[in-house]
Amino acid sequence: MTIDTAIPQKKFLYVKNEEPHANRRKQILEKYPEIRLLMKPEPMTKYTVLLSVLLQIVIAHVCSGLPWYLFVPAAYTFGATLNHSLFLAIHEMSHNLAFETAAYNKILSVIANCPIGFPYCATFKDFHMEHHTCQGSDAIDTDVPSQLEGILITAHSYCYADRVLRKFIFIFFQIFAYALRPPCVNYSFPSSTWYLLLNIAVQIVFNILILSMGSLEMYFFLVASTFFAGGLHPLAGHFIAEHYTTDPNNETFSYYGILNIVSYNVGYHNEHHDFPTIPWSKLPLLKAIAPEFYNPLPQCSSWTYCIYNYIVNDDMGPYSRVKRK
Repeated sequence: MTIDTAIPQKKFLYVKNEEPHANRRKQILEKYPEIRLLMKPEPMTKYTVLLSVLLQIVIAHVCSGLPWYLFVPAAYTFGATLNHSLFLAIHEMSHNLAFETAAYNKILSVIANCPIGFPYCATFKDFHMEHHTCQGSDAIDTDVPSQLEGILITAHSYCYADRVLRKFIFIFFQIFAYALRPPCVNYSFPSSTWYLLLNIAVQIVFNILILSMGSLEMYFFLVASTFFAGGLHPLAGHFIAEHYTTDPNNETFSYYGILNIVSYNVGYHNEHHDFPTIPWSKLPLLKAIAPEFYNPLPQCSSWTYCIYNYIVNDDMGPYSRVKRK
């Protein structure tokens, strides 16, 4: 069997220009300096995080005794939605947008991390900051798929059906790509040792408590929720929608749909990259203040459709990302 060479895209979209957000931020602030007043933490975040953690524990306890044909749908719907919301709460706190004090944000993110089942918030913060400061940069921005992913998913595929299958499998197990890619592509020891140790210690204690108070099924519910949350789940569509593109002139996309309600407005992604110090609750206000900067930009209308389009559209794949040398 020979490898199909008629693949639309077999390399990343390399550009020489700088990422667009810093320049647009400068233009917006020159015209609307009052936007600086939005750059302060959102006090409500700590309450939504604590409520989400408590609710997830209760749901896991209630669902732990269900038969598998109810257990799995419950984990996919309720559990995955809550855990993905906690992913994005951790994202907020990586920008210090829950408290003025950085240490308090780290402590709250450790708490938010608990129902996810494995410690990751301490390492996520460093990698995510590099995604903002070095968007698309080779071997630095680990949000971009690796060359190995491109080879395995599309470059060495045999036909269209094979590529569709490989992309489906990738999306299904996407959570592992986001967990394993950063240390493989750009390994560095976390900048905050105490944060890492606290993250690991609290997660271990939490897992032991869950196993002792509930059952193995209760812990499996949390882990299954995390797995579903990062794969074929509507909320996981933002992983694709935010930066995957076939046009090197547009590398960040916003989504203004209803799913922002449970995802800390991460759909306002151009707005977030332009102003990463503005919390989730104020991003719609930012867009309302400066609509002429955001309304003309290409938008994503559906995260679910983004997943579908990524899988079936031969123009989309791991190479559909803008990179910089």
